[in-house]
Amino acid sequence: MTAASFLDMLKTATAQAEKAEEAFRREVAARTEQLARERAFAFRRLNLMRAVAEAVASAENEEIAVAATLAVVRAKIGWSSDSDARAQTLEHFAPIARAAFKSLGPRAEGEPEPDVIKALQEFEAWYAATHPAAFWALFEQYIPETPRVDF
Repeated sequence: MTAASFLDMLKTATAQAEKAEEAFRREVAARTEQLARERAFAFRRLNLMRAVAEAVASAENEEIAVAATLAVVRAKIGWSSDSDARAQTLEHFAPIARAAFKSLGPRAEGEPEPDVIKALQEFEAWYAATHPAAFWALFEQYIPETPRVDF
């Protein structure tokens, strides 16, 4: 074996190690990004549902609970106008409000406890099937900086 051949072998090994490290770093970055997104969605889910629970708790009846919940959703997302897509989203979110309201009230004997989490999961599944991004991505609103003007 000549000096050139074993050096070429070592050079090839360094190139392979470098490629393996780069691939690993890409995988770690992608996984970190995925976990960060899942964490952000979990916090958004908790914060929205906390606000929904507060709205529902003060409602006198189911109709008011649904209206209050949908108002909370609109406010949290920043929807100040209507569209068909928004109306459809709110329509599919309403069962969550109903389940939350029913979960706070008395139930007849043998009546199952309303499953708010299941209603939320069904909503998320519907939204994922009908939209290109997750529902929780709607909370990623860019708020442009506005200059502060003193008069």
